[in-house]
Order: sequence, then C-alpha cells, then structure tokens
Amino acid sequence: MSLSKTQQITSWTLQILVAATLLQTLFFKFTGAEESVYIFTTLGAEPWGRITSGIIELCAAILLLIPGTVPYGAILALVVISGAILSHLTRLGIVVQDDGGLLFGMALLVFAGSALVLLIRRDSLPVVGGKW
Repeated sequence: MSLSKTQQITSWTLQILVAATLLQTLFFKFTGAEESVYIFTTLGAEPWGRITSGIIELCAAILLLIPGTVPYGAILALVVISGAILSHLTRLGIVVQDDGGLLFGMALLVFAGSALVLLIRRDSLPVVGGKW
C-alpha cells in the first residue's frame, strides 16, 4: 500500500525530527560530557552504556533517513528510547541535574515520533507466515 501525500509529509517530518534529536545527543555521549557521564554512572553503565547507546542511536537515526529502512529505524529508536524512559522513571528521575525535565521530554518526543512513524509505515514491514 502506498502512502498518501499527507502520510508521506507527516512521516518524513517525524523521521527528520526524531533523527535530529537522536543525532544531537551523540555529541554529548561521544565526548563524555559531564551530564552524560553522570547519567550512565548513576545507571552503573559508564562508559560502555554511554558509548553503546550512542552507537545504537546513531544507527537508528541513519535507518530513519534511508527510505527502505525507515520502519526498522523506528523500531530501533523505540527500543533504545524505551530504555531511556525506563531509566528516568526508575533511577534518574524526570529532572536530571536541574535540566527541568528536558532530557525526559526529549525522550518522550522521540518515543512518540518513532511510534507514529512505525504506525504510518507499518505496511513496509515484511509479514511472517502471512500474519502479524
């Protein structure tokens, strides 16, 4: 099934927004910025968790921008950002180092955007055994 013009525009807008958000955070993860080190130290995953999550986020962002791999990028983004949201809700708190909840809000934005992209592009996923 092909997408309507509205679906295409909505999907690409969300794909770019999610990819840009994921890519923007990579600078902080890969340079060992104080806030990133604090987060992953609190989670007991510094530095391997910080670097690994950065690599996964980079892969998700790239997949979201390649037309044939968009749904896979959305799934990968949902997986990695679910971990971030769970970390905020269980160990980090909504506000991290007086950020006013900005990181948590960005995580929610990535989750919602990725979920909507996956919903719009769900027909692009292969069906196994003729059923979902």
